[in-house]
Amino acid sequence: MTVTIFAQPFEPVGCQSCRDKTQLPFDFTMAFQPIMDLELNRPFAYEALVRGVDGESAGTVLSWVDDTNRYRFDQACRVKAIELASRLGLASLPDCRLSINFLPNAVYRAETCIRATMEAAEEFDFPHNRIMFEVTEGEQVTSGAHLKSIFNEYRRQGLITAIDDFGAGYAGLNMLVQFQPHVLKIDMELIRNIDQDPVRQAIVCGIVLVCQRLSIDIVAEGIETPAESAYLRSLGVRYQQGYLFAKPGWESLPLAPRRA
Repeated sequence: MTVTIFAQPFEPVGCQSCRDKTQLPFDFTMAFQPIMDLELNRPFAYEALVRGVDGESAGTVLSWVDDTNRYRFDQACRVKAIELASRLGLASLPDCRLSINFLPNAVYRAETCIRATMEAAEEFDFPHNRIMFEVTEGEQVTSGAHLKSIFNEYRRQGLITAIDDFGAGYAGLNMLVQFQPHVLKIDMELIRNIDQDPVRQAIVCGIVLVCQRLSIDIVAEGIETPAESAYLRSLGVRYQQGYLFAKPGWESLPLAPRRA
């Protein structure tokens, strides 16, 4: 069935269709950056970050996305991330998650748009309950109710939900009031030099307290110095991501144990 949304024809696509490069006017691949669990000293998750096949940045690739290909690009990103992660052996890492950024404005109906994800997880033998979807605060969402419905459907399907870049962008605490994700990622601008900045310390301490009360796991993004990491660890933030630990690896899993 074809459904028309905002005068754009919407046709649900499956896993195989999303892998067909002729459906997009450009090709892309993924880099993976670990989110570390400092309590267990191993990756808690790997975030899949879009890259061009010739080394182009995420910003360059996203500049190629427009209203004519946004939905198919979002779907193709999910399948590409699962396919590469499976090939690289991420599923064999104990309890390690695959984190995928998604474009909420590209999701028409969550129950339909998730189909390619679930098909890819089955095809590539990747546990769907270890897939985490991040929505960035920087992605302007035209309807909070629509985003809440997406998250509710993802939860129903057994997927992990996350708010990325918390503390920047369009929503802030209002987004957290509307729905509570499994994971909240604190924006790197709140993390920078936090060990030396009482204002950032006060704000992040408040975020940590709220998340503890709501049973939400916290990830601190953009960690660049041991002092930043140590201060956040003193607050109980065990999950951390940044160049201090590893830069994104192009089609590779930095810090993962070598496969036999």
